[in-house]
Amino acid sequence: MAGDASVLGSLHTVDGEGVVRMEDRLDAGIDDVWGALTDPGRLAHWYGEVEGELREGSEFRVRIALSGECTGRVEAYNPPHHVRLSMRDPDPQPGQPQQTVIDAHLTAEGAGTRLVWEERGMPVDLLAAYGTGIQIHVEHLADYVRGRPLRGVETRWAALFPAYEALGVTGGVEK
Repeated sequence: MAGDASVLGSLHTVDGEGVVRMEDRLDAGIDDVWGALTDPGRLAHWYGEVEGELREGSEFRVRIALSGECTGRVEAYNPPHHVRLSMRDPDPQPGQPQQTVIDAHLTAEGAGTRLVWEERGMPVDLLAAYGTGIQIHVEHLADYVRGRPLRGVETRWAALFPAYEALGVTGGVEK
């Protein structure tokens, strides 16, 4: 799987901001996937260490394994189908966003779950990198709920980044 550059996402712009949209079918039930997305103890295994509760209106801090520390707020929380998080980087690097929004939608499909992960607010010129990183997160979630070891970040980055660069950015997705 290390050399597999199968792209799960698409890259778009809305009002001059970058949008990354991932869609995948996970081999786990919707309640299991929901728990992996919203339980801080489970998030630590595949995404990052979360301090705080993930409930509508709550604030939290997360140390994301791939990108560092940020704070967030739960904007929407509708178990087990939808969670929206606004994420703030307290110290963004030049050219990086101060805030992004993540929407995760889950739909039961037989014994599996369809995940649609959309992240908005990134700089358009960095969308290939953001697409690559977000796909690695989605793959880590899939690995985690299946009980498999997480794929190596550097190997996946090397396989996926050129594919996302070649994919390009399209304009005008709906908000």
